[in-house]
Amino acid sequence: MAEQLIAYPENYVAHGEERNTSLRADVNGFFLKANSSLSGPQEPIMLPDLPGRAIHHECELAIVMGKTVRHASQAQVLDCVFGYTCLIDVTIRGREDRVMRKSYDTFTPIGPALTTADEVCDPSALDLKLWVNDELRQHANTRDMIVDVPRMIELASSVASLFPGDMIASGTPAGVGPIKAGDTVTVEVERVGRMSVPVEQGPGSSNIVIR
Repeated sequence: MAEQLIAYPENYVAHGEERNTSLRADVNGFFLKANSSLSGPQEPIMLPDLPGRAIHHECELAIVMGKTVRHASQAQVLDCVFGYTCLIDVTIRGREDRVMRKSYDTFTPIGPALTTADEVCDPSALDLKLWVNDELRQHANTRDMIVDVPRMIELASSVASLFPGDMIASGTPAGVGPIKAGDTVTVEVERVGRMSVPVEQGPGSSNIVIR
């Protein structure tokens, strides 16, 4: 399991527009998700029982660190990457802090495998797609990111040491939407892999949430 799960908000202009938010990865930096939210490709997304709350999918590229790095320059950061994998960032919409809304168990499926950096070579031009059942919801390319992969690593390492196994979630493109029990969410990242995860209803949530 990753020691740190770092994520960048609104890293595609079109996603910021659809969410009607002024947050941007190049302005607001990164946030942390609970690493206990990570789950594998054979595990379902378990939805908490929160009637009336929208729960959305977000398609992302995950960068997995292979070396310890601090104050890395963009010229060296890609040498510190071990590999890449597909990531789904599940999010409850609402007014609570995003860390809480994104940190439920199973809210960060990754997989189906870790593709080593040498197999991907250049992460700056990868197609990303996400389907819910047979409906294509998201389709973009990493060239459209506001903060690219080297800059994400450079920025994060300027604040905190990054260690082997730490994971960085790239942010999602436009097209986010609701998921419900019975759905299947499929994410595909060019040269990285394709993962399908079922969605199931979990037990009632004991968290106090703002409705």
